[in-house]
Amino acid sequence: MTTHNMPDMDEQARSILRGNDRGGYTVPTAGLYPYQWNWDSAFAAWGFATFDVTRAWDEIETLFTGQWDNGMVPHILFHRPDPGYFPGPDVWGATGPVASSGISQPPVAASFARRIYDMDPEGSLSALKRLFPKMVAWHQWFMDWRLDRGAVCITHPWEAGRDNTPDWDGAMAGIDPTGVGEYKRRDTSHVDPAMRPTKYDYDRYIWLVQLGRRLGWDEAAMLEQNPFRVADPTMTFILLRAQRDLAILGQVLGEDVSSIEAAIEVLVVGAETLWNPELASYDARDVRSGQWAGCVSNASFLNWYAGIDHPGMEAQYDRIASLCKYPVPSHDPSSERFDAKRYWRGPTWAIINVLIGIGLEERGLTDRADALRKTTADLIREHGFAEYFDPMTGDAAGGGTFTWTAAVWLGWASPTRSEGAS
Repeated sequence: MTTHNMPDMDEQARSILRGNDRGGYTVPTAGLYPYQWNWDSAFAAWGFATFDVTRAWDEIETLFTGQWDNGMVPHILFHRPDPGYFPGPDVWGATGPVASSGISQPPVAASFARRIYDMDPEGSLSALKRLFPKMVAWHQWFMDWRLDRGAVCITHPWEAGRDNTPDWDGAMAGIDPTGVGEYKRRDTSHVDPAMRPTKYDYDRYIWLVQLGRRLGWDEAAMLEQNPFRVADPTMTFILLRAQRDLAILGQVLGEDVSSIEAAIEVLVVGAETLWNPELASYDARDVRSGQWAGCVSNASFLNWYAGIDHPGMEAQYDRIASLCKYPVPSHDPSSERFDAKRYWRGPTWAIINVLIGIGLEERGLTDRADALRKTTADLIREHGFAEYFDPMTGDAAGGGTFTWTAAVWLGWASPTRSEGAS
């Protein structure tokens, strides 16, 4: 497809966002994901901002209607009943103002709020003023409850958004899901089971949900009793970047940002606790066992997005990019655990590519940034707006007509993207 077809692709992407719009919030894709997902919504807002800034802010404001009293913003908001979905609100037993899950997700909202503000400062100021204290409270919740040596931990694989990545294999092996009971998954009725997490994984996912419910989603109790606690590059680098962006937004509003700046310093130190010298890469660390995951993942390369340079990561990036046609794969293709089509065990995700690409560009690694943007554009143009892609062949995988892939196209990958979204 040649460049003159790009406006058609842009309109397809806008049509996907409109089609997945449920009135104030967007579902990732119909059927497979029928609710509002946290970080999906932030990407959706960015996509909407390329043609409707008011709708973009509505998306983020709706997300924050589910914020808990302790500051946490859940990873799923169950705005409307959908009895076929599992695990639904009855399984989670959560305590927020909107029916929700009991865990969070990578806090990209502040970073996309900054991008949306930059696209239309005058039209964004009132929404930004309303959201700023809520974003501060959410970030503080991470700082209060999720740190280990300054790195950000997850308490459930779903919390990182990278559900079945090999990064969690060691910690997952330590969970005995006996007694989890029978359940019926919805995802494998919509997508080839070979592209989804296994039953082994899912039993442990549900066991952790049941544990959280038994503990009343009490953070202090979970800190003591949850066997799954992993210091994660995704969360650490994304929160660090989000704190940097939130500080800038606070300065725009004339707010005191000294506590945010102090948090940034803590996270910078914490990020370096994720450097695995034997692997020569940023890596996940099991806090309970002290063991490294031993994984070079696409999240490893979010260090540039977080504003952290490490010369070893450039060599790692070049090595990984040379192993597949469509980087950046979610797991090292040279690893025996690599699976090209199974969710986060190999596939390429446009949402991680854009974050890596932004980081590469900002750190002056422009050749790599330009190449990644072009590769991602080619991938979407040739294989559609899929949830994720086979990094070897480019084949579409997971759900189709996917909100965040459409948003990445509009905000970054499309050759006709607006300057303000770059």
